Amino acid sequence: MGLEPGILAGFLVIFLAVLLGPFKIKIIEENLEVFLFVCGIAAMTIAGFVELPGLETGWRMEIIEEALTSPLSSLHIAGIPIGIFQIVLVVGLIIYKWHEPIHKAIRKMASALSLKVMAFILVAVLGLLSSVMSAILAAIILVEMVNALPLSRKSKVDLTVIACFSIGLGAALTPLGEPLSTIAISKLSGAPYHADFMFLFNMLGLYILPGILVFGLIGMFFLGKVDMNDPGMKAEEYNETLKDVIMRAVKVYLFIMALTFLGDGFKPIIFEYFAQIPATVLYWVNMVSAILDNATLAAAQIGPNLTEPQIKGILMGLLIAGGMLIPGNIPNIISAGKLGITSKEWARLGVPMGLVTMAIYFVIIFVFKI
Repeated sequence: MGLEPGILAGFLVIFLAVLLGPFKIKIIEENLEVFLFVCGIAAMTIAGFVELPGLETGWRMEIIEEALTSPLSSLHIAGIPIGIFQIVLVVGLIIYKWHEPIHKAIRKMASALSLKVMAFILVAVLGLLSSVMSAILAAIILVEMVNALPLSRKSKVDLTVIACFSIGLGAALTPLGEPLSTIAISKLSGAPYHADFMFLFNMLGLYILPGILVFGLIGMFFLGKVDMNDPGMKAEEYNETLKDVIMRAVKVYLFIMALTFLGDGFKPIIFEYFAQIPATVLYWVNMVSAILDNATLAAAQIGPNLTEPQIKGILMGLLIAGGMLIPGNIPNIISAGKLGITSKEWARLGVPMGLVTMAIYFVIIFVFKI
């Protein structure tokens, strides 16, 4: 059937704006949450002019309600809805209140261990733990530890980007980690897969666990030559105000709303065209998850009619690409917001690392068929 040229052009303009705007225009970079929110509203409005059989698009009460409540109840732990907003706010307040003993403990551990060991712990251990304590909490712990370490600005950014790749992968192993895994299990809960709590761990663990360990080793390599006793390497002192803590949580709330609108707004494109793409090509097309909500993409692409290699390819493509740019993953958003990482700083390492990682997994999954 296809979409009208004018509709396609509108979506293309929004996509390019989201992709390139933060790199080209400083005011967008400084107000990324608001910019993405506006782009999400534009995408939802354009989607309202699309009519596709069996697909609800455009503005409707259910999507407005989802956008308002998703940041408050996006994860379910032991059946209890837990929101990203609450976690960021509560943990931020705890650190605000007790930042001195927390940072002191981190620095004491850094002094007792080599920087290589610290890097491995941050990247690999947090990647593994994100599957049981959520990617959000893992990201918050990451940025506090990175902030307390005596590292240069570039080293902090590099370590954070590498760790967020690891956290993004690890969080997909169980429904506790992130919404994508919850949606995938829900879509595959019936025949023939009958997906349960450990389904994604059993299917993707062979790829994700070694990947997390490799990212840990890469983190060690990136920081291995840094001298922690160098007087030029200083840990940053905690200087946040109560207002800063609250505003960071509000910005995360707005970010999640923006991603909800963007993901739902682009549904006509995703459902109309992505379903027709062969799995080997879709793997690379899923690099759009670097700026779009990967949970929405998973909901559109995953289904019981797919073979296991197709499911593996789709999910791994989404998970890896999510680390390439700041909007790609919640851990990226939290980390970049806390450490003040710009889109250019993130992409400098995130894009090449993501492309290389995707190429390696493509060979493993589709060429060697492991």
